[in-house]
Amino acid sequence: MLEVMRLTSEYEGYCRDESRSVGQAESISFPETEEEVRRILEQLYPQKVPVTVQGGRTGLAGAAVPQGGHVMNLSKMNRFLGLRREDGRYYMRVQPGVVLSLLRKAIENRNIDTKGWDSESQQAFLTFAQDKEYFFPTDPTETSACIGGIVACNASGARSFRYGAARNHIQALRLALCDGSMLSLRRGEVFAEGHRLVLTAENGRQISLDLPTYQMPEAKNASGYYVKENMDAIDLFIGSDGTLGVITEIELELLPLPAFVWGVSCFFREEAQALDFTELVREQISQAAALEFFDVSAIEILRKQKAKSTAFSALPDVEPWVNCCIFVELNADCEKEALDALYCLGAILEQVGGSEAHTWVARTAIDKEKQQFFRHAVPESTNMLIDERKRIDPVITKLGADMSVPDKYLKEVVHLYRSTLKEYGLETAIWGHIGNNHLHVNILPRDGADYRRGKELYAHWAKTITDMGGAVSAEHGVGKLKRDFLTVMYGEKHIREMARMKRQLDPDFIFGRGNLFAADVLETEG
Repeated sequence: MLEVMRLTSEYEGYCRDESRSVGQAESISFPETEEEVRRILEQLYPQKVPVTVQGGRTGLAGAAVPQGGHVMNLSKMNRFLGLRREDGRYYMRVQPGVVLSLLRKAIENRNIDTKGWDSESQQAFLTFAQDKEYFFPTDPTETSACIGGIVACNASGARSFRYGAARNHIQALRLALCDGSMLSLRRGEVFAEGHRLVLTAENGRQISLDLPTYQMPEAKNASGYYVKENMDAIDLFIGSDGTLGVITEIELELLPLPAFVWGVSCFFREEAQALDFTELVREQISQAAALEFFDVSAIEILRKQKAKSTAFSALPDVEPWVNCCIFVELNADCEKEALDALYCLGAILEQVGGSEAHTWVARTAIDKEKQQFFRHAVPESTNMLIDERKRIDPVITKLGADMSVPDKYLKEVVHLYRSTLKEYGLETAIWGHIGNNHLHVNILPRDGADYRRGKELYAHWAKTITDMGGAVSAEHGVGKLKRDFLTVMYGEKHIREMARMKRQLDPDFIFGRGNLFAADVLETEG
């Protein structure tokens, strides 16, 4: 029998994730195959042992932090399983523990271990190796994330402005259910009838689900279960935060890599100019794949890090007058198309009061690496600042908002953030995916009082953003840390609908104990 080990001090690191939350569990396992996942669940299920599924533990909402029971870590399920070609696209099958950065390198270098692949996959790979370049478009900042985790929270990243979230590029899933039985889903094959969804496990067991009846927001959204009338069954499990099953296999859609990928960093004296710029770029430049925002506080943190740390000495200098930056990635199929988009970008800059002279344009690999270093140094520097403060006051941790609104509310939501932050007297750094009206407002507490005020303010924002038709989590998922916000967004009635549906798949609430629902909600569904 596969070993289920006691979770001793040697494995304490598996009780936390990047949210800085810490939990506890009694046992842990590291399966390497789907069969091993099944056997572990068959062993644990009769005792109704809670199971927390995790991979790289890069999540920011605490979904991978256990609240007792068993930790099933899938990081050793890291094999590439096959490839198929259909209608000019490639579809790659992987285990959930494949790391995003390694997936990218494997695709880029066409260097994949195909041992054990069937003949169809082998032939598809020979064609792929000689074909034009392809890529997987989902690009969260944390490239050490596992593909299973990306699916579990429906991650997205900067390029979601053009390519959407992970959901758009997931073609098939295999999942182990709570008793070890298997469920195989392929997009376009199984649909709900209204709000009733019937699933058939591979052992023939039929599971009838009553889908929740809430209306999802018309905004970027990773809040709770994805539900719509007559929906595709696969979408229920994407973004389900590890609460419905263990993902054992994923088929990903690969897209042709645009021939020209250029980055343009645009600098502004006033935040209002950047907001006007964003709205005009959305209207006029179809080649924009990403629009990323950095406010004056984020830029100032970078200036300080560059001055005091050799690790950040390679950061380019930002002029003292700069109070805001927007990074635009352009994707085009020919040079003329890319140049036309670049000229249009310059014209928009002049229109809003900026200048073409105040830009960084990256067209070579070296310049693009420098630009990426600048963008990724912002969250890294902010986390370092918080770690310094936490050593003085252990209660301190960064509070990061992950909320989004429909396009028409962009300026209104920025005004909400600015006015209330001033009222509460809190220190912040703001960056994020402004193209989707999805800004990460990071409150940087100086003491415990700041932390408590920050949490109060987030609750206020959750209510106001819900009233705007927005989402309380746009890409990080809900996990354990944002479940109260999910109640604000959907209301108690619909939270109970979610819990009832989960019970139909997972009667003893084995999976993801504490994710999405508070314990008292689950208990009242008995």
